[in-house]
Amino acid sequence: MEAGTPTAKPLVHPPATAQGGDTARAESGISALSKVPFGVNEVRLNAWQWLATFLIVALVILLTPWLWERLERFDTGPDYRIPYDLSKDYWLYARRLRQVASPDKVIVLGDSVVWGEYVAPDGTLSHFLDRATAATNRFVNGGLNGLFPLAQEGLVTWYGKSLRHQNVILQCNLLWMTSPKADLSSDKEEQFNHSRLVPQFSPRIPCYRADANERLSAVLQREVTFLQWIGHLQNAYFGQKSILGWTLEDDGGNPPRYPNVYRNPLAQITLVVPACPQDDPQRGLKSVRHKPWSTDGQATTRFEWVPLESSLQWHAFQRVVSRLRERGNDVLVVVGPFNEHMMTVENRATYQGIRDGIAAWLRQNNVRVVVPEALPSALYADASHPLTQGYELLANRICADETFGNWLKSSGN
Repeated sequence: MEAGTPTAKPLVHPPATAQGGDTARAESGISALSKVPFGVNEVRLNAWQWLATFLIVALVILLTPWLWERLERFDTGPDYRIPYDLSKDYWLYARRLRQVASPDKVIVLGDSVVWGEYVAPDGTLSHFLDRATAATNRFVNGGLNGLFPLAQEGLVTWYGKSLRHQNVILQCNLLWMTSPKADLSSDKEEQFNHSRLVPQFSPRIPCYRADANERLSAVLQREVTFLQWIGHLQNAYFGQKSILGWTLEDDGGNPPRYPNVYRNPLAQITLVVPACPQDDPQRGLKSVRHKPWSTDGQATTRFEWVPLESSLQWHAFQRVVSRLRERGNDVLVVVGPFNEHMMTVENRATYQGIRDGIAAWLRQNNVRVVVPEALPSALYADASHPLTQGYELLANRICADETFGNWLKSSGN
């Protein structure tokens, strides 16, 4: 080379920095991902696969309760009533009504008075109505323990849809109008049975303070049979608890133990509906509770009667009557029995005015009504529940009533 001529240097690219390499790899990854629809999911469904999935889920939700009803054994027999521990198993109650839906049956609807709080299954009103009319399993015990008109409205509306063109005796218990608390019209928050059956939004119940989640859950359960079936599983096999709640249940000891932690939940499901105990220590002639109300020296009581025009329970009872009749049922109402012997003289006059007002409204609306006279004091266990002999006398008095006789004949029974 000649002197003074610059030396040519080879072109050398500078080494890529770590940051530059990461950037390049990231750009390469983005480019690859852009070719894959919906990202990096391992399983991706197209429209037809999503449709098939929805159909499978829908079939499971729709068919499971139907299939379960045919697989699970449900033994009833004479004088059957929903067991006390299954009082909130509304799916089972609806199943029972479907089971007895027949023109030759008379369904007796009501609260624990119809159910028989202090008596055995063969000591209830329906049992003695059968005996008084020389029938066999004609009168069906459709009572539910702890029920009241506001809850009965929900029970009949959502779980009593099979009650159509049926003969129905509806018991009207004035116990639910003995105070604002019993009427649920008190402004003070109260805890009460069957809260998921009461109207969740309208009409408003002042003492019911459930949050929106609880209310919406109750409404959704009424509409979806699959959720009702889940409630049946919880009531019948897991002590009215969810599987998680059952698993974590303690024995109440100190320190507590958790006997269900290692148990298999599936082993709890026997596919046999639990029955009432054969010898219930809480009910029947041998029970220590089966005794007259005055045995313990209880004095007379003054009730804070709620007027009919402002009673939430009475308005709900009116709606129950209307709903049953809209479905073509032939309804007869039995008012009482109520223990008038517990009341002071002036309080009894208020009660009689309310009782007569109820009977008058029913007659004005062409609903047949029977108002039996009060039972002897010794045949009441409390304010409204008779003892076994009280139910027998009550059934005889109902059957001797001309209105009942005419209704029974016109109903084809």
